[in-house]
Amino acid sequence: MSLSLLGGIAQATPAQADAPAQPVIGQPAKDANGCAKIEKSLPTLADWPKVDSRFKGKADDEARIAKILAGMTLEEKVGQMTQPEITSITPDEVKQYAIGSVLNGGGAWPGGNKHATQQDWLNLADAYWNASKTSRTKIPVIWGIDAVHGNNNVYGATVFPHNIGLGAAHDPCLVRDIAGATARQIRATGQDWAFSPTLAVVQDDRWGRTYEGFSEDPRITRSYGFEAIDGLQDGATKRIGYNGVIATAKHFIGDGGTIKGQDQGVNPSSEADMINIHGQGYYGALAAGTQTVMVSFNSWTNADLGINEGKLHGSDKALNQILKGKMGFDGLVVSDWNGIGQVTGCTNSSCPQAINAGIDIVMVPADWKAFITNTVAQVQSGQIPMARIDDAVTRILRVKLRDGLFESQKPSDRSYANSDEALKDNWLARDAARASQTLLKNNGNVLPLKPTSKVLVVGKSADNIQNQTGGWTLSWQGTGNTNADFPNATSILSGIKQDLGDANVTFDATGSVDPKGYDAVIAVIGETPYAEGVGDLTRKTLEASKLYPEDLAVLDKVSGKGTPVVTVYVGGRPLYMNKEINRSDAFVAAWLPGTEGGGVADMLVKGKDGTGYQGTLSYSWPKSACQSPLNPWSPDYDPLFKLGYGLKSGQRVTIGQLDETPGPAACGSTGGGGTATEDLSIYDRTDVPPYTSQIGSASNWGGTVIGPDGTASHPEINTVPTDVNVQGDGLKATWTGAGAAQLYMQNTAGTNDLRSYLNADGALEFDTTVQQAPVNRTVISMHCVYPCFSEVNATKLFTDLAGGPKTTVKIPLSCFNNGLDFEHINTPFLVYTDAAFQASFANVRWVPNGAKDPDARPCSSLT
Repeated sequence: MSLSLLGGIAQATPAQADAPAQPVIGQPAKDANGCAKIEKSLPTLADWPKVDSRFKGKADDEARIAKILAGMTLEEKVGQMTQPEITSITPDEVKQYAIGSVLNGGGAWPGGNKHATQQDWLNLADAYWNASKTSRTKIPVIWGIDAVHGNNNVYGATVFPHNIGLGAAHDPCLVRDIAGATARQIRATGQDWAFSPTLAVVQDDRWGRTYEGFSEDPRITRSYGFEAIDGLQDGATKRIGYNGVIATAKHFIGDGGTIKGQDQGVNPSSEADMINIHGQGYYGALAAGTQTVMVSFNSWTNADLGINEGKLHGSDKALNQILKGKMGFDGLVVSDWNGIGQVTGCTNSSCPQAINAGIDIVMVPADWKAFITNTVAQVQSGQIPMARIDDAVTRILRVKLRDGLFESQKPSDRSYANSDEALKDNWLARDAARASQTLLKNNGNVLPLKPTSKVLVVGKSADNIQNQTGGWTLSWQGTGNTNADFPNATSILSGIKQDLGDANVTFDATGSVDPKGYDAVIAVIGETPYAEGVGDLTRKTLEASKLYPEDLAVLDKVSGKGTPVVTVYVGGRPLYMNKEINRSDAFVAAWLPGTEGGGVADMLVKGKDGTGYQGTLSYSWPKSACQSPLNPWSPDYDPLFKLGYGLKSGQRVTIGQLDETPGPAACGSTGGGGTATEDLSIYDRTDVPPYTSQIGSASNWGGTVIGPDGTASHPEINTVPTDVNVQGDGLKATWTGAGAAQLYMQNTAGTNDLRSYLNADGALEFDTTVQQAPVNRTVISMHCVYPCFSEVNATKLFTDLAGGPKTTVKIPLSCFNNGLDFEHINTPFLVYTDAAFQASFANVRWVPNGAKDPDARPCSSLT
């Protein structure tokens, strides 16, 4: 990394002549608009800095906290540390267990109703509030919500551009204003706490959460981190006022730097890179006074550098020593969803290591009663010191005091409660969408179009608000929505019609209409919604034409016909799109603009945008299919468009014909007769093409595809979605005992040459929890088109795992090398039995060198 020094870092006086002083970071320099300046360069720090938070609270806060703490029982203290999800706890239970906070994840609504009204949200908020205020301690409960681009869980709320678009705007004040609007939206529905902003400095765009990061550039993230917290907490220094909510800096630390962009994977960074790249957003956020920090799912491990922190949820160094110690954070640390369960030796309901490491509030969506029981017992046995519990509760009470909750009214009586005006901020959202538009190509100055232009609009995302809002919108993955679910929104097509008039706009999604006679074709293409995990391209290509071939097909129909083609890309990351760019006279990266698609349209039409295109890339744009990671400090940095690139309206730059060399189906060696180097993912939170998960049974051996909702049912077997490692990542299969049945993942279109995995000493690996041991013989098999198959006896394996914690099973592929034709595999995973059995399966994959792992199962144990 090569980031040069800058001002703005106050150096502390050295304690001794031969020891370097710890750097101290205070308030940022301001830009011309009075917001945190995006510096031209950042200092290279030799150590974690002390961050001077401007949020000090009131002078008597600590005395009040000590008095409250002294009157609490151990059970009440642990209750304050426990955070269930609203789908798993009633108001009466909040009172009974002295619960300190509740949350709702993406896709959790009052009464399970996606269209719940503001009043529905407020009614539930009041119920939880009243329950807490009538408990013995009378400590108010707080409700946290994933409001990551507006109050995006709530029907009818304005949704702003995702962070990648705001990064392209290069406007810290805009980030502050959107955060402030989001706070008002949250208060309109009765919550207290926003689980945002994400401060990941994304280094590998294959990560499915790339769009949640503002930039690959830590300078932008540092500035934006300050302003996002400032906006959410309304600039508070003693008490968060009626305009603000509690903010969360997340995810600490290094979530944007995992190997191959794998969600919840391993960040191998040196400590210097953690300090100077991944830490920057937190320096801004802590200086602004963020009151909470959420821990990251990722690990921090690099054996060559002697770093072995493992999962950060269990890292004393990251949380106690760095965040709370060196950086001086005095707010509360909250876990992520069941994050403690990923720490070695822990489960979702038991993890003294995570609490001892510094986590103050533990997000235990469903297993919260067991967590309370276990944690109380662990304190009583001395596994968790009482002093650690008291510190955690002190921090929780400190944040609640600073939020003014002890003096607050119930949620429905607070400012903005049930305000329809507060829930909608269409003009701010439209301005934000305009500011984020990034013009990458404009040959012949096709843009802007004349306001009298007659246009043909094509592409799957032109009239699809689900696609333009992306993940974390109404549902967790942003899927399952239609335009009807966004009553106050404007699609990009609707915006074009507003700007050009209905009579001048023809829409045909497939591009089948002849473009002759139109002034321009506007093609709106790109990604479809995804969120954490599901959106990863860890083992896939960045090539858009392989990921979304329907888009190239549309462009092939309309390009080269004499009518200029303007392509608008809607998506959450840069992709290898040379073919699409070549077929376009103008090319715009619209990112994920939110509910105001009119902001995208305004930039296309002269006189509707105000200042013309201003957005510039906050992520480098690849020129080949496997060019990731791609950052200015990467070796041999050679992007198609560099970080900071973006054409201005009227700028005359001609983009010539780009290389269209197709990339591989997957990056790395993943098949054929060689030696595999990349994992073969078969099921990872969802089906991984070309494989589809299915059930088969005596009722229907032809098979039933398990739907996107994770459910399928025969009399002999059924599946439902479940949590194995993380939220919704697994399939729970129940063999009812009514007859023979199987769960399997199959390429229904053909076979794959997977000899390279056998050559690489590979293993079949999957994560599992076994709820009920098999009654009869149970096998795991692989098929080279039945009756060509091989199987191992897994009866004892599953029996030994029954009732235990999640386990990663590793079976050497050599155990199946007794007649199996590895050159023609169509079913790489199948579990079969003919009697009662229940188990959950997640993250099914073939892993090179997995057979060499010490915990790989000997073939002799599977006979």
